[in-house]
Amino acid sequence: MSANTYDVIVIGAGPVGENVADRVVQGGLTAAIVERELVGGECSYWACMPTKALLRSAAALRAARRLPGAREAVTGDLDAAAVLARRDSFASHWKDDGQVSWLDSAGIALHRGQGRIRSPRVVEVTGEDGVTTTLTARHAVVIATGSAALLPDIPGLLTAKPWSSREAAAASAVPSRLAVIGGGVVASEMATAFAALGASVTVLARDGVLPLAEPFAGERVTESLRKAGVSVLLGAEAGAVKRDGDGTVHITLTTGEQVEADEVLVAIGRTPNTQDIGLDAVGVTPGSWLAVDDTLRVVGDDGKALTGGWLYAAGDVNRRVLLTHQGKYQARAVGDVIVARAKGEAVDDSPWGRHASTADERAVPQVVFTEPEIASVGLTAAAAEAAGIRTRVVDHDLGAVAGSALHADGYQGHARMVVDEDRKVIVGFTLVGPDVAELLHAATIAVVGEIPLDRLWHAVPAYPTVSEVWLRLLEAYGR
Repeated sequence: MSANTYDVIVIGAGPVGENVADRVVQGGLTAAIVERELVGGECSYWACMPTKALLRSAAALRAARRLPGAREAVTGDLDAAAVLARRDSFASHWKDDGQVSWLDSAGIALHRGQGRIRSPRVVEVTGEDGVTTTLTARHAVVIATGSAALLPDIPGLLTAKPWSSREAAAASAVPSRLAVIGGGVVASEMATAFAALGASVTVLARDGVLPLAEPFAGERVTESLRKAGVSVLLGAEAGAVKRDGDGTVHITLTTGEQVEADEVLVAIGRTPNTQDIGLDAVGVTPGSWLAVDDTLRVVGDDGKALTGGWLYAAGDVNRRVLLTHQGKYQARAVGDVIVARAKGEAVDDSPWGRHASTADERAVPQVVFTEPEIASVGLTAAAAEAAGIRTRVVDHDLGAVAGSALHADGYQGHARMVVDEDRKVIVGFTLVGPDVAELLHAATIAVVGEIPLDRLWHAVPAYPTVSEVWLRLLEAYGR
């Protein structure tokens, strides 16, 4: 057994943990990071990067087919093997050499193995060889272990060896038939990807497609999936699952109907990776989501930071927002506040302050890479109303914008802004249509900056671009 001391210890080397450690080191402290799997985490190997690589080739092909001249130059269908090979490259072939090299260049120590908190500021790391290393933190321990796919208690499901998001993202071949249990982001994106790659896809969307988005977003994605040949069963719920001897998966719906597939993907939600990290040593229930204060310190049932305020949780584990980019945003705030406290500097945890994660509550941007793309930030109209905000909702046909017509023949889309009528600022914005992802940051800036609508009239969109939708929305709102 050996001992090592650092200013900060981070458990979890995904994008969130890496960014916490980097901010700490940039602030003049030392940092160690503990990882039991691949450095780079879920996003690098089983989520953001490989899944978007699976989706991108089909999106490019659709874009070319929407344009006369380009359409005639395109022959044949997607080459599934080539798409999977490109996906493999973006997942670094599931090797983390490059990420490990970056940690070394950033001055961050890496300890491989299962990290467990044993006492305040003490973490034990058990390697694959069974050797245990004891790490001690002078100032803070940060939990950034992320989340895993939630598997429901459906009879027969586990023995049927279902896919989670990991198996879908890393699939070595395209199944002939794929059943998807769920209708959220992962379910919708993977249904889009595998249908484009040639699979016959059935989606069991008990709560609808993209139920947390604006209703028109889910409706358009549902319509598009069906046009692509996907069987979307709204309200359908799996009652039992069985895989027979030849590998066929039989799903019995609660209505008694049967769905057959070669693989079944379960995408109904996430569960925190906090089962085996020693939370019981600090009085926190293992396997639970971690409650945090305004600076992301772990708090007890009384809402107060644990004794000494040395334990933090960033990213998925605190359940504020389960998105990589938002976790990285939290990581910056956590790293900076740990440095400030270590140096005895002032902490600014006021709304939009340097050490706060205010955007988690007011301005979360998200892109769903379906066909069509869904780009949103802030509150939906329903969420704003539920929050007690006096709103006005303004909609516009995105396909009626001159730039959209140039972008693609037959462009179809929709834009919505949700206005706080008392403050005359935008609190929510949703775009649906081809390639709308690249329009989202302007809306994010408007929401975060709380820019008055009167000032937005002076932000003139270039003509002819799809961004002209901003002018059309303001015109519809009136001045």
